[in-house]
Amino acid sequence: MAGRGTIGRVFVLLILILVLATGGILWFDYLGILQSRHIFAPVYSLFGLNPRTGVSTLPVDDGDLDADRIAKRLQAIELRSQELDLREEGLVRKENELLQVSQELDDRLSSVEERERTFNETIRQKEEREANIDQIARYVNGMPPKNAVENLLAMDDQDIIDILRTVESIAAAEGKTSSVAYWFSLMPASRAAEIQRKMANKPLSLP
Repeated sequence: MAGRGTIGRVFVLLILILVLATGGILWFDYLGILQSRHIFAPVYSLFGLNPRTGVSTLPVDDGDLDADRIAKRLQAIELRSQELDLREEGLVRKENELLQVSQELDDRLSSVEERERTFNETIRQKEEREANIDQIARYVNGMPPKNAVENLLAMDDQDIIDILRTVESIAAAEGKTSSVAYWFSLMPASRAAEIQRKMANKPLSLP
């Protein structure tokens, strides 16, 4: 008798557990937490119930969470890439501006160097001419007056004027009398007058 009672209680407990489990599954399915409509659809129909068709608020699987994290990371990487692109564009723009400024400075430097070369060349030519004029003046000053005048008349007026002035400077430095006045007397009157006129109009040099 005791054995029959124990078996009966066990059987009742099993039925109760089955009923509770089935009820729990039906309730979770109704709430949309579990997907068991295809199994318990006849039961819903029997009691006139409609299961929830909404999407569960709980994650179905871990793959969705991983995909969401990956999507967010990709979005962050894309934003970072855009930021780096903007910075690169700014750097390229600054580099171009610096290159332009550098080119302008190089052009200015080249212009200054060219003017310096031109100036130095002008000075060199001037000094070279002055040295040549001084040497010719000394040669002419050591010649007989007639020969000196013949050589002078073969030159253009500006060279004659520069040589005559150099001869006068040498004579003044040595405390001697210049031969320029005597040379003028040996020249044709018209040529002598023209040279003297130019010397008076341009005390230093002809244009």
